[in-house]
Amino acid sequence: MSGKRRSYEAGHRPKFMVVVDETSECARAIHFASRRTARTGASMIMLAIVDPPANFEWIGVGEAMIEDAQHDAEKRLDEAAREARTSAGVEPERVIRIGDKADAIIELIDEDEDISFLVLAAGTGKDGPGPLVSSLAGKVASTFPIPIVVVPGTLSDEEIDALAG
Repeated sequence: MSGKRRSYEAGHRPKFMVVVDETSECARAIHFASRRTARTGASMIMLAIVDPPANFEWIGVGEAMIEDAQHDAEKRLDEAAREARTSAGVEPERVIRIGDKADAIIELIDEDEDISFLVLAAGTGKDGPGPLVSSLAGKVASTFPIPIVVVPGTLSDEEIDALAG
């Protein structure tokens, strides 16, 4: 798994990583991470993950589906970056990956030694905190390479500002 974090070594600085998806609580994670980034002088990286299509026998259909999904992911990242700029003056890096969400998160953490925190937001529905929070914070939390910050999805911008700076 992940190697040594280099966030505080010369020439490096810590990064807050946010997974940008289509869930409503994602905005809570973006707001918290951008405010913490600005407050601590860190940087921010946003990851959008595209699910690969199921097996398609028609040539080109799978590629077209991935291309459409990547375009949608780019739009989500643009919107999320606009929120980070507006709420905290932060210009985040943007990354799109294709594949399993948990695998894509771990791979990016492995590749970028400056990623210090993964910021997720918990869902507010009756189904629990959401699949990503459940799988990462619950199942692999003891072996995860960096701290996971879970922002309650019910917090307002003002409440997040009071907590994050």
